[in-house]
Amino acid sequence: MSYLRATRVLCWLLGIAVLVSVVHYVDNYVNYDDYPVPGPDAAVPAPSATLVAVGWFVFTAFGAVGLLLWFRRHITSAAVALTGYSVSGLIGVAHYTVPGATDMVWWRQAHVLADIVCGAAVLGFALWAAKNSDELIPPGAKPPAPPAA
Repeated sequence: MSYLRATRVLCWLLGIAVLVSVVHYVDNYVNYDDYPVPGPDAAVPAPSATLVAVGWFVFTAFGAVGLLLWFRRHITSAAVALTGYSVSGLIGVAHYTVPGATDMVWWRQAHVLADIVCGAAVLGFALWAAKNSDELIPPGAKPPAPPAA
């Protein structure tokens, strides 16, 4: 895949992921008490509503930095930042570690699952980009090869 095509894929992917995450995180914050929470003996306590809200901004900043690095053709660094952003969606799996999560209303299930899928897609793109970084960096932007001995 060319850099231009990969850029279009990345922009669409991040656009959809951010929109889905807005729905998920706003619902999680506004309707915090409607989500199932782990019991008092759980190994990991439930995050507060404030942590959920702050988390969205932190994760989304990783996505923005990843996109900026991508446009600057720092592909490997962009892949690292995009991996950080992917956690925004992948962390939704934690909802299903709590009893009662599958009893949430259908539309809540839908946006939680969509956010998880978006996180997996961003992670997949980041891994692909890191693996193919040599082909995505233009020849003029690569450091010169060391002289032959």
